[in-house]
Amino acid sequence: MSAFHDLNLRALDGQELPLAPFKGQVVLVVNVASKCGLTPQYAGLEKLYQQYKGQGFSVLGLPCNQFAEQEPDSEAAIRAFCSLNYGVTFPLGSKLEVNGPDRHPLYRLLAGEGAEFPGDITWNFEKFLVGHDGRVLARFSPRTTPDDPSLIQAIEKALG
Repeated sequence: MSAFHDLNLRALDGQELPLAPFKGQVVLVVNVASKCGLTPQYAGLEKLYQQYKGQGFSVLGLPCNQFAEQEPDSEAAIRAFCSLNYGVTFPLGSKLEVNGPDRHPLYRLLAGEGAEFPGDITWNFEKFLVGHDGRVLARFSPRTTPDDPSLIQAIEKALG
């Protein structure tokens, strides 16, 4: 099993969210926030999830409050916001740190020293495409929208 699939997160509802069940899937990992100018990307992420989930694709949204405190709410409030405003059904993890000394192990793997695409996360809605085998295939800017042809092409290529 890959290092990616060995990790365990917590879901917004407090339940364990192991990444092992994602083995064999293509996963788009996105740090998300509810009070950001890019928040409407939730709708596009849900659309991607619905379009490709039957082919072994998932979106994994991970709330983060490190950028201008744009995710200050409780996890229950985040879950309600995403469901009511954007109809989000893809998995959402609990809030975590993506940069700094308390960077979550997932983000150390995705963007830390020795990563395929190293460097601090620049803002909310930065995206990492993880392949079937847990290897990071691509990194996309927060401004790369879910309907961007380069992102869609990378997902389709990863799905084979």
